[in-house]
Amino acid sequence: TYAPKLILLDISDINCIQDVAKEILNCYGCVDILINNASMKVKGAVQSISLELDKKIMDANYFGPVTLTKAILPNMISRQTGQIVLINSIQGKIGIPFRAAYAASKHAAVGFFDCLRAEMEEFNISVSTVNPTFICSYHRLPAPDNWEASVWK
Repeated sequence: TYAPKLILLDISDINCIQDVAKEILNCYGCVDILINNASMKVKGAVQSISLELDKKIMDANYFGPVTLTKAILPNMISRQTGQIVLINSIQGKIGIPFRAAYAASKHAAVGFFDCLRAEMEEFNISVSTVNPTFICSYHRLPAPDNWEASVWK
């Protein structure tokens, strides 16, 4: 057994993920189970959400889990074992009004991890996607002209 070690990671900061993955692998030698369970969402009409915010949501919900998975994957492949889990959302399967950026990012993640599942079968690596229905999340009320305050984390 290993003593727990707290390693902070902002999953939307794609540039730091490789370093964090290296730190984890250097500390423990391997990752047996990777659970991708971070997310950001915003509620608003398509025309009122900036492209900048769309990109931020995509970074957190798609590129973040993909980047972290790709950083850990070579170690799992070399060991011929491991489990990767994506905690996603029902909105990765269906879209609802006022959640376009969120639903798009979750659809993209489902597509990636579905393909990964098929590719990893030969390496004895299990890939699962969990798509729960609506859950209660932490939410900050938006301040005028401050999109960051309208993001659900």
